[in-house]
Amino acid sequence: MRITARCLATTSLVLVTTAFALPSWAADVDATSAIDTVTVYPDGATVTRIIAVDLPSGDSTLIARDFPLGLDTSSIRVEGEGGAKLTIGTIDARTPRAAPVNLPELEKRIEALNDQRADLQGAIDSANARRKFAEHFAEASPAGIGDKGEARPIAEWRTAFAAVGEEIASADTAVRDATRKMRELDRQIAQLEVERKAKPPSKLEVRMDIAAANATKATLRVSYNVRNARWLPLYDARLDTGAKDRKPQLDLVRRAEVTQSTGEDWSNVTLGVSTVRISRGGSAPELNSLVAQYPQPPRPTALGAASELARPAAVMRQVQSPAMAKVADALERVDEQQAVAEIGDFQATFKIPGRVSLGAADGAKALRIASMTVPADLAVRAAPVMDPTAFLEASFKQTDDTTLLPGKVAIYRDGVFVGRGKLSASAKDDIVRLGFGADDKVRIERSVLKRNEGSAGLLVTTSKTDERSFKTTIRNGHDFPIKVAIEDQLPVSENEDIAVEMLPATTPPTASNIRDRRGVLEWSFDAKPGEVKDINFAWRIRWPKDKSMVIVPAG
Repeated sequence: MRITARCLATTSLVLVTTAFALPSWAADVDATSAIDTVTVYPDGATVTRIIAVDLPSGDSTLIARDFPLGLDTSSIRVEGEGGAKLTIGTIDARTPRAAPVNLPELEKRIEALNDQRADLQGAIDSANARRKFAEHFAEASPAGIGDKGEARPIAEWRTAFAAVGEEIASADTAVRDATRKMRELDRQIAQLEVERKAKPPSKLEVRMDIAAANATKATLRVSYNVRNARWLPLYDARLDTGAKDRKPQLDLVRRAEVTQSTGEDWSNVTLGVSTVRISRGGSAPELNSLVAQYPQPPRPTALGAASELARPAAVMRQVQSPAMAKVADALERVDEQQAVAEIGDFQATFKIPGRVSLGAADGAKALRIASMTVPADLAVRAAPVMDPTAFLEASFKQTDDTTLLPGKVAIYRDGVFVGRGKLSASAKDDIVRLGFGADDKVRIERSVLKRNEGSAGLLVTTSKTDERSFKTTIRNGHDFPIKVAIEDQLPVSENEDIAVEMLPATTPPTASNIRDRRGVLEWSFDAKPGEVKDINFAWRIRWPKDKSMVIVPAG
């Protein structure tokens, strides 16, 4: 039989609507849970614990004391199976209360007990000294011989023997009594030391009221959300540049870098990663109206009152999202096993095969979740206005059903590690571009042909001008054709008094405003083996003579 309970919780109490109220005299049943399944999100995790328990017939309260303190109690869900009809009632999640500790009073009690112990130790030392003296007296003064060596009467022997025996027995009794009292004092002192060093509770206690029609074995699955866990996408991009008889292709390996600091170890669990973001909430934010008005004069404030200017800053602090915690650089590598993807309309979940362990203090662990091999189109891209280096670029069509999330990429070209890059988010059928380092066989040189600053006007100088022209030379040193893309910048005016024009000497660009960047131009062409090609670029800026003009990067 399958049982299911849904619950609403505060930090101390979770209440569930049931068909009947369970009686208050339910028997307590202690239970131990174990983590079985974990699904990690980019901003949290869902943990599922298994509880296997023998339930008596009737009403009982199941108590598990091994849940983490940091779980979201409102997210607790319970389901499971049993051999008899089971009904789950109230679920109560609470922090075990530690008894209040009065440290000054504890110190006084410990000090008084130590004083009593010292007194008992003195009594033991005194009794041992008496016993030793009696033994020494018996050895040094034989009871059967007088001062002149004559034999003493037997009655005197018996009196002396009795006196020595009584003294030793009295000392032994005193030692035993004091030792017993010291043992009890030591127990009390040890207990007080434990109370003094007691730490706050480190686990959460979960109580579940359960009614069973008959005594049965039950397996419960308790799931809950925790915050201090996350995964980040990582990629390995391995490019085979191909040859005359082999086309280029790209192997893209997707990994999940998982880290958690939930306060509990995930030992031998079934692990999955999901693209769902659980901390974003269920709805889009609601916008308030914006009002355009003249600035209001500041209101006078009383001396010592809070400044009105500080209030907007406080509001901004409330709406800021928490910064992502930095992930440790060291990765704990595991076997290269492929995850099983469960693709939905709104999210994807990758189930890691086998069992995985990740401790709360282990740092990050990288797990392989998917891979694909796709044909790649090669090109050389350069922005010689900043760097004359030609960079090899591979582009491919994203054919996977799951969106490629943004993340860091380790880049390999023909089996050689050439650096690290970043991958932008891309959905299915998007074109993805990745750089694969410098291509030394494509040489690029950019030179300034003209730079002239002057004035303009038919009879009277009315404006100033800045005219520049450049030439970029590209040499393809490969023995095969390759596509080349050269980027450059045409200044953009944001003032009607400043006019920018591209001069006729310019080689017509093939694209403008690329990547939605104003004024960024591109010249692309297929360079034949050994081909040398020149690109000319010229522009002029005109502005009023009584003003100054500067060219600065866009904000």
